[in-house]
Amino acid sequence: MQEIIINEANAGQRLNKFLGKYLDDAPQSFIYKMLRKKNIKVNRGKATGDEVLQIGDTVQVFMTDETIANFRKDKKVPMFRLNAKELTCEAKQVGNALKDVPILYEDSDIIILNKPVGMLSQKAEPSDYSLNERIVDYYRSKEYADSLFTPSVCNRLDRNTSGIILAGMSLKGSQVLSRILKDRTLDKYYLTIVSGKVEQESTIKGFLMKKASHNQVVVYETLEQARNNGVDKPAFIETRYEPLDYGRFQNIDFTLLKVKLITGKTHQIRAHLRSVGHPIIGDGKYGLKSVNAVTKKEFGLKHQLLHAYEITFPKELEVAENMKGKKIYANLTEEFMHILNKLSMSVK
Repeated sequence: MQEIIINEANAGQRLNKFLGKYLDDAPQSFIYKMLRKKNIKVNRGKATGDEVLQIGDTVQVFMTDETIANFRKDKKVPMFRLNAKELTCEAKQVGNALKDVPILYEDSDIIILNKPVGMLSQKAEPSDYSLNERIVDYYRSKEYADSLFTPSVCNRLDRNTSGIILAGMSLKGSQVLSRILKDRTLDKYYLTIVSGKVEQESTIKGFLMKKASHNQVVVYETLEQARNNGVDKPAFIETRYEPLDYGRFQNIDFTLLKVKLITGKTHQIRAHLRSVGHPIIGDGKYGLKSVNAVTKKEFGLKHQLLHAYEITFPKELEVAENMKGKKIYANLTEEFMHILNKLSMSVK
């Protein structure tokens, strides 16, 4: 028999979700069968699976260690030990999986990273070792790591977009980050350089449709326009931008923009700026070929120049309380700084 004391990392979720992580190689039908037969209980009482677990609750699993191991993917039974005031699982020592990724902020609930260009946020193929897997391995190296919790990124950036990535390091942290991203109380700002001269700040709205066959999106200015093109349920998008500086090179105008992402859809900034005639330089999907040829030859730029630069936390925050209302900045890449210098531009 195994008895698990619910700690902060696992509190706030339903029992069936918790059991799905604990017995991660067992079908749901088996878990519910064990609940019906009272082989799994909460606080020594009958459980249905719908109970929301709280800190200090105990989950009793009346199975042998061998049976538990057979229903786990790693074929091991988590060994629990007391650590300070809470029960945690022994950490798996994997080294520093984030040694090449700058950490901007970290506590036991959340982590904020500055993703390099060329790194996937989440795996696209089974063999990929994305930032998400790096975060999991980094978490497993921590003393407070709980093998029944798996951290994950809460926002995604394209492979060649650099900058701020947020991830939950506890269930509560993941839930809070997901909520403030969804309700848009976390402000997100990007820096980019676009073709042409943008004279004034603006808020643009539109409707986006994803073309799965080409991994691209199409932006329509109005809902009517989208529907006239056969799109039944386009996604509403809203993007705000302001010009920060200007440059000129080989008779081509360039503008450094600060972009606020109001909604967050696939390729939104890249496609939306293209739709108003100011595509991001270096962007092979949405950029201008003539401009990209120049920036590749003169600056060595082979991808969209887009960087998630700044976030502002809401004033009400259930985790990372010292970050309430504060800003986090992610340093620009050396490549971005090099191009700014070449164009005699700067972030003011």
